[in-house]
Amino acid sequence: MTKQLLLFITVWGLLVGVSCNSGSSQDEADSDLDAARNFLEASLKGRYDRAADFMLRDSINNQQLDAVSRIQLSSEERQGLWDASIHIHNRQLLNDSTSIIVYSNSFHKDNRDTLKVVRKDGKWLVDFKYLFESKEGAFEN
Repeated sequence: MTKQLLLFITVWGLLVGVSCNSGSSQDEADSDLDAARNFLEASLKGRYDRAADFMLRDSINNQQLDAVSRIQLSSEERQGLWDASIHIHNRQLLNDSTSIIVYSNSFHKDNRDTLKVVRKDGKWLVDFKYLFESKEGAFEN
């Protein structure tokens, strides 16, 4: 399996989400960590429409999320990602409106990935394309 396919599978797993709370209080994130967690939890459960609520909407991010949503996984992989918990390994604040978060999930515990979270128009949102642009090992501890 190529590294890119493994990355897509891991991201898809993260996108399948750990919880799918509803309600207006859950539609916005109070911090960069909340935005990342909400995005990842929705993703791990396959709730891509919900994940998109916490994502910076642009053509590249929309395309990446759509591509991840179409990845076919076995029922074992889907269940493993559904049951997975998120582990935050590192959070680096670049400035008052941008942070980099290194994370993994308990299903793919040895695979760390990186998300960029930005504040735009007062909302914290995941810039999903950064996951695919970031250099391997960047910001890891």
